Order: sequence, then C-alpha cells, then structure tokens
Amino acid sequence: MSALALADRGTTLPRELEAQWARTRQLFSRAFASSLHFSIATVDADGAPHVTPIGSVLLGEPGRGVFFEVFTRRLSANLSRDSRVSILAVDSGRGFWLRSLFRGHFARAPAMRLVGRVLGPPRRATKEEQQRFARRVGAVRWMKGHDLLWGRLEFVRDFAVERIEPVHLGAMTAHLE
Repeated sequence: MSALALADRGTTLPRELEAQWARTRQLFSRAFASSLHFSIATVDADGAPHVTPIGSVLLGEPGRGVFFEVFTRRLSANLSRDSRVSILAVDSGRGFWLRSLFRGHFARAPAMRLVGRVLGPPRRATKEEQQRFARRVGAVRWMKGHDLLWGRLEFVRDFAVERIEPVHLGAMTAHLE
C-alpha cells in the first residue's frame, strides 16, 4: 500500500518517510530563505508537464502539507483533472553552493523533490496556516510587493507525500545516497 493510501486511512507513514521528514522540512526552510519559492509540477489536459513557481508551501506533520492557491489558474485546472504533484525545493544559498563547489561535495542534500497528490479541492485556510505563512514573510511585510503577492491568502490545497526524492548531482552528492 502506498504512503498516500496509508496517510488517507490515518495509518502511520513508512518509517523511511517519517525519518526523512525533519531533514525535508529543514531543506524546504533553507530553500525558501534562499529563493522565496519552490517549483510545483502538475499534468495538463494534454498530459504534458506544467511547472510553476509557488512560494507558499507549508509542511506539516510527516507526509502532509499545504500550499496557498494564489495566481494559479493553470495549476488549479490541472489539479481538478489529475491530483498528482511534484514539488521541488532547492537550497540556492550562495555560500552553501560556493563551499560545496570548493570542497567538491555537498555536506547535505542541495535539493529535494516531494511526489504526492492533492487531497481534494481548495479549502479556506485556517488562521494558524495564515499566521504561519505571515511569519515566514514577515521580514518584508513593509514592502509594497508583500501585499501584492501575499495580502490575500485565503485558500489552501492539502497534499500528501507518497515519496521523497533527493536530487542527485553526480559525484557531488554520491556520498549522500
């Protein structure tokens, strides 16, 4: 049975996924801090991949998360037909990459992909979800663009993770496997 099926039934996720979750959350936090977005892939009506930047992914309990559905016309349409998603987080920190290039290896995974499914239609975000994201972008709340991008975060999509895939970059990440 897949991790998604287990999660939907309220059953504990596989230990592998649960053990990876803390590292996954850390990488997602570093990725947002370094680039202010993630990439989310869906499948369009013709079966082609569609990738869009999305800054509002929040990871929760192991194997679960939400993202705010803002500026996502094609993403929403794709998810109404096919619930599969892949979310990519890349730690783009300049110092992290320069140290890694100098050493010839990454000390930790530079990127991670979550593969799973959304769990139904958009729903109203909870106050806690809105506050959690507001804290994440609080440092720029005084800037004009803050309200333009994040002033109306009302709806989220829940998702369940079926698997976590570290991104491999040849010899630079071989020791992390």
